[in-house]
Amino acid sequence: MKKPTSDPRSNDLIATLWDTEEHSWLPQLEAIDMPLGEVLFDSGDTLKYVYFPTTAVISLMYVLESGATAETAVVGHEGVVGVSLFMGGESALNSAEVRIAGSGYRLKADVLMEEFQRCGAVQHLLLRYTQALLAQMSQTAVCNRHHTVDQQLCRFLLQSLDRLQGNEIAMTQELIANSLGVRREGVTAAATGLQKAGLIRYARGQISVLDREGLEERSCECYAVVRDKYEESLSGAVDDAVCPVKRDAPAAHR
Repeated sequence: MKKPTSDPRSNDLIATLWDTEEHSWLPQLEAIDMPLGEVLFDSGDTLKYVYFPTTAVISLMYVLESGATAETAVVGHEGVVGVSLFMGGESALNSAEVRIAGSGYRLKADVLMEEFQRCGAVQHLLLRYTQALLAQMSQTAVCNRHHTVDQQLCRFLLQSLDRLQGNEIAMTQELIANSLGVRREGVTAAATGLQKAGLIRYARGQISVLDREGLEERSCECYAVVRDKYEESLSGAVDDAVCPVKRDAPAAHR
């Protein structure tokens, strides 16, 4: 397996914990390549690893019995994939598939759980992150139900841009349609409209965003709501970390 060269601190969660006293597990991170379309785990799988993307972007997907899919959330360098592990479940609730190829790191599930159960900065940060991820899932459900394909596509592109460097997104219309849970024809029509408006240029699976501000204006409020929730939930997360169990027990404080 190809070993990527990206610094693990390219992941925001790892970077936040890097200078704390609770980082003895960080050397156990394993650098991995994340090729397009790779399935990190399927719904119902026992989680053996959690994943910290650095340059890759991961889709959390819900798959119906019919095979139809819809994206419930997207995770990039800001987060971790596999939160059901420390939320009380040993099996995955969604499948996780690489939406945009890149690299990242993985960590054995038992190593993360050991650190999580110490009830310190790691636990606090992961719970704050999970709160933001749940907000994204809820907002995505609302968006898919109430907003147009045009608005959903704008949100989709903006969320991808936030997790990439530059303004280029390698993405086919079929992949976008599967992620949004809509017909490919709807994505084609929406993309054509954005291109005619001078907001994007699309050719051969490559999307160039020409006017980000224009995309934000054309998008529904869901993009901004989720973005602000991440900033609110993760700002100062480690500095504010206090374990409720230890709150009234100063003698147990490190």
